[in-house]
Amino acid sequence: MGIAGDPTAGILSHRVITGWQQADGTRMAGLELTLAPGWKTYWRSPGDAGIPPEFTWNGARNLSGVHVHWPTPRVFWQSGMRSVGYAERVVLPLTLSPKSAGKDIRLKGRVDLGVCADICMPATIRIDSTLPSAESERSPEIVAALAALPFSAQEAGVRSAICALSPTADGLEVKATITMPAAGSAEEAVIEAQDPSIWVSEPSTSRSGQVLTVRAEMIQQTGAPLAVDRSGLRITVISAGHAVDIQGCTG
Repeated sequence: MGIAGDPTAGILSHRVITGWQQADGTRMAGLELTLAPGWKTYWRSPGDAGIPPEFTWNGARNLSGVHVHWPTPRVFWQSGMRSVGYAERVVLPLTLSPKSAGKDIRLKGRVDLGVCADICMPATIRIDSTLPSAESERSPEIVAALAALPFSAQEAGVRSAICALSPTADGLEVKATITMPAAGSAEEAVIEAQDPSIWVSEPSTSRSGQVLTVRAEMIQQTGAPLAVDRSGLRITVISAGHAVDIQGCTG
């Protein structure tokens, strides 16, 4: 549902899928976002043309943590600018950690995100849903979204990921040399640094046989000296219909 007076009313709606209790005491739930035809919203690392989503859970009860799972996104190009996200509908699975296992969870908070068509605008959705602890039936929508997560490096047959760092005028260039089977005919990549204050440019990609090369520039936005932990770099290779999540690389 939208918020009264919200300019995104009729463009963006949402629904909490209550999900099921898991054997380890956590709960699997889902957040469904539905957009009007022609509209899109953004992935966790949306690119320079996108608005990164932000989650806050103030007011939640019996909740110690939330992990958002991100299904494979799409890459969009518009007016020479790249963004990464989802068109028209996405279900984001949520792993909820309760403070007291076996008791209901009140999932209350807000999500600030962006929506785009020919124009872009910020949007806010407010969530307030009670998730009964007794529910154990798996939701097909959440199961399908979990099946659409990027493959791990092991699942995708990644044999190695080596990152070389070299200084630039403003920061560092990272050159990732990844030995892996082709993910598809048109491979795009996203590099994320563990430190959120490090800006990473849109990477360039090239392939020769089994080797994919990804290059990007990193700049410390705070003005502090730039230190990069290769093991904390996250490289996502995106192709039509699937992606590969490579967490960490060697020097």
